[in-house]
Amino acid sequence: MHTPAHDHTPDPARRALDALARDTQDTTALDTLAHCDVLVPVPDDAVDEDVTDPTTVALPVLEQPGSAPVVPVFTSEPEMAGLLPGVDRYRLVPLGALAAQWPATELSLCIDGAGDHPLTLTSEGVRTLLAR
Repeated sequence: MHTPAHDHTPDPARRALDALARDTQDTTALDTLAHCDVLVPVPDDAVDEDVTDPTTVALPVLEQPGSAPVVPVFTSEPEMAGLLPGVDRYRLVPLGALAAQWPATELSLCIDGAGDHPLTLTSEGVRTLLAR
């Protein structure tokens, strides 16, 4: 019997990340990824307006010594729990729309940071490769 709970077929976002691990210039995979929804953890210090307003998204920024700040996003709840097990609130956001509004500052984006094929992009990479 085939049930969704036992379906281990990778979703389009995971397949795109797998393809990009093999070829970072795979435009089909980048396009697929840009059209997927991602989970954006709600920062602990986010105010209620940022959480409930559908036109804004509070970005969770992780500071790393010696490197640019990074915003983690995830393709699934298990991926998010693998890196940030304490997160219990998130927003589901189209990645291409998030990229189109990405700040011009040096803020990187990391997709599935604890996954088998994480993808980290610079601020410029987010805007040029994923914005739709």
